[in-house]
Amino acid sequence: MDARFTAEQQEIRRTVRELLLKRSGPEDVRAAVRTGEGYDTALWTALAEQLGLPGLALPEEYGGVGCTVTELALACEELGRGLTPSPLPATALLAAPLVLALGTDRQRRLLLPRLATGRLTATLAVPGAALATALALTGDNHGPWSGGGRAGGVQARRDGDGTGWRLYGEVTQVLDGHSAGLLLVAAHTGGFARSRTLLFLVRAEATGLVRARQTALDETRPVGRVQLRDTPAELLGEDDEADVPAALAEVGDAAAAVLAAEAVGAADRVLERTVAHVRQREQFGRPIGSFQAVKHRLADVYVGVQAARSAAYYAAWSAGVRGERVGGQALAQALQALRTAAAEGVQFHGGLGFTWEHEAHLYVKRATAEALLLGPAHRLRGRAAELAGMFGGDDEEVRG
Repeated sequence: MDARFTAEQQEIRRTVRELLLKRSGPEDVRAAVRTGEGYDTALWTALAEQLGLPGLALPEEYGGVGCTVTELALACEELGRGLTPSPLPATALLAAPLVLALGTDRQRRLLLPRLATGRLTATLAVPGAALATALALTGDNHGPWSGGGRAGGVQARRDGDGTGWRLYGEVTQVLDGHSAGLLLVAAHTGGFARSRTLLFLVRAEATGLVRARQTALDETRPVGRVQLRDTPAELLGEDDEADVPAALAEVGDAAAAVLAAEAVGAADRVLERTVAHVRQREQFGRPIGSFQAVKHRLADVYVGVQAARSAAYYAAWSAGVRGERVGGQALAQALQALRTAAAEGVQFHGGLGFTWEHEAHLYVKRATAEALLLGPAHRLRGRAAELAGMFGGDDEEVRG
């Protein structure tokens, strides 16, 4: 195989980087997170309409560009470098692929072109802290994570005339849940007899829908609380027999690969900033970067970032070509690389690295928040080992 990027892929990376260098510097990011949406709407319009990022991995028949997960990963790697806040992860990694996988032909033709142009943003709302479980990144997703037939989670009931659905419940920590124009809500239905999880489309203007932005550890990843009070919803798909867990697992693997590339971009940026700083900061009359201990520690960070980059690229290529489930493993490695790079960045910046004005703390928060949302790394690795069959066969064989 030829692992080199094509000229088109390199052009995508270059174009995204040039735009972000002009319009998404540290001060721009700080201003963006203070807006009601949590991101720069003008920049999002440029990313969507000029560069076509939301539709990069969508088929051309639905208004997309027709590229693969790899191209989307390269674009998100550049977004990760500056921690650029945008609705791209929720819209292009979670919502749009699910509509493509499970939606009816009418739903696809109605929604995907609008998602591809960025005129409509969307997100996936999963009850509780179960996003990693729902996407099958930290465990099997066939369990009762959406409600389980008991109080809690989100419950779905048919209308009195049996033609529609109503949703009841609350979902917290939804990516862009306060601002997305379309919600894909995972809800439990069927009681105990036919207990299952289905996905429903809820428009922003639906009655009984109450949303509010929440305080987040990582401000560059805005999240919202969604309350559903007898809210009308449309079932995603033809009928209520769709294999939702399988679709979520496939989407989750590709999303993990792209988010791994995004984390690699962030880690690489932290390393760049740290290397530049240790070359300038002097101690005992010489730059601290000339000390052997500093060189060794930063060399370890560099090796970790490069290894994570290779894993992320392979996972993205695999999701688009071979269908292997290695996204979670790549994400675990990338989050660990980002966590290490961010910690060392703060350490080597000294007192400056701890200040609110410096951007180093933003990368620490991104590493921590991402692990809370989709990890932690040891659970991602545990699931990857389970999928690879490293824990043996069935239960009887393991006990034996």
